[in-house]
Amino acid sequence: MEKQKAFTGLPNRRQVLKAAGSAALAGLGSGLPGSALAQQCSVAAAPSLTEGPYFVDELLHRSDIRVDPTDNSIQEGFPLVLTLNLSRIDNCVITPLTGVFVDIWHCNAAGVYSDVAANNSVGRKFLRGYQVTDRNGQVEFKTVFPGWYSGRAVHIHSKVRFFSGKEETYEFTSQFFFNEDLTDAIFTKAPYSSRGIRDTRNSTDGIFLGASTTGAVLSNSGAQLMLKPLADESQAAASFDLVLDVAAGSTPDASGGGGGIPPGGGGPPPGRP
Repeated sequence: MEKQKAFTGLPNRRQVLKAAGSAALAGLGSGLPGSALAQQCSVAAAPSLTEGPYFVDELLHRSDIRVDPTDNSIQEGFPLVLTLNLSRIDNCVITPLTGVFVDIWHCNAAGVYSDVAANNSVGRKFLRGYQVTDRNGQVEFKTVFPGWYSGRAVHIHSKVRFFSGKEETYEFTSQFFFNEDLTDAIFTKAPYSSRGIRDTRNSTDGIFLGASTTGAVLSNSGAQLMLKPLADESQAAASFDLVLDVAAGSTPDASGGGGGIPPGGGGPPPGRP
């Protein structure tokens, strides 16, 4: 991944997307950037983190998760294109994960999750969706930069699932975090700027600082899950190589660590597209 540039005086939108795309392509066929390929056995699988209380299996197979299909409204916020390159590590061999289901979900600029009773958003379906990885193990989502809510640093949730027919055979759940300088810069813009000063940063977020749900990482898990978007004045684009240790088994169901808002609902696994 390229070194993140300052928020102001940045390349135009086309340059940002081109640079992010090049970074994503660098690891195709391996799921890893070139520097990691040279040190295969030193590559660590990504830490799993709590699902949190807000996962709702909406069965929304889509790339652009900004739209609420209930009324076709579009969530306001700073545009973010997120590319995930999925691979698995087995005995130091890295291979792309193809045909697996990847969900992401996060709060909007006001700190609200869709379809959560405590947020008065039941029935809404914004900022949720899943994609199926292609032959290179890649998926792409169009969304907005997440807002914040009390008790949590800015983050995006993710869930990877394998299915055999309708039966789920594997699940990996985690979260992604952001560089604080970029977050501060974006939060000076509307609609984020009307929220006031957030109360939790990466340095004080218990989930960022804590152990993985499997115990494979004992502390500071979030440091291994940092998104480093390239950003200009109109949008940001980030790519992340998500390496899974599938042989270690599915992550435990630990859904209590999402923040201070009561749980939302649940649902069945997604069907084949």
